[in-house]
Amino acid sequence: MPVEPNSVVWGALLGGARVHKSIEMGEEAIRHLSVLDPLNDGYYVVLSNIYADAGRWEDVARMRRLMRDRGVKKSPGWSTVALDGAVHEFVAGESDHPRAEEIYRRWEELLEKLRQRGYVPDTSAVLLDMDEGEKEQVLYRHSEKLAVVLGLMSTPPGTPIRIMKNLRVCSDCHAALKLISEIADREIVVRDRNRFHCFRGGSCSCRDYW
Repeated sequence: MPVEPNSVVWGALLGGARVHKSIEMGEEAIRHLSVLDPLNDGYYVVLSNIYADAGRWEDVARMRRLMRDRGVKKSPGWSTVALDGAVHEFVAGESDHPRAEEIYRRWEELLEKLRQRGYVPDTSAVLLDMDEGEKEQVLYRHSEKLAVVLGLMSTPPGTPIRIMKNLRVCSDCHAALKLISEIADREIVVRDRNRFHCFRGGSCSCRDYW
């Protein structure tokens, strides 16, 4: 008796479509996922990213309308890091952490090192029709980046940093965290919506497939 693919299978296919920038594959996956797991906003965001990669902003807007019409709400991204028994939470775009000023200053220092290693912000991860400079500023305030910076600031050299994130790690943060693990010589473990990512020495355990 043949087994029907479930949402996990179609979600994996959608992830593959993101990696290979395949619009056709992504649209096929979302047709099934919208039936199997209709309120999972992450799937719609991935397909929107595929459209954004191709510069198809009308389709990005169409996906937003589709989400609204179906009552699917995009969850705000947040990340947590536990340090000395206290849990620190960061929300994308917000700056209300008591050490926010120091965190952003350290991020700017780290960003310069990232650029020296060839880091270029992947602005396709920002699903807003704005100029490139504005998109870069949005990316720099993603919650997992800020959580990692606080972890680097607050722990001795060589200490692993463990992050929990409620959404899928975006392509830009994934690329940045790989480089940060090499620059800082740290193991960075991120549990996102889909899986564990173990960043070490400039690579990730997922082999760039998530």
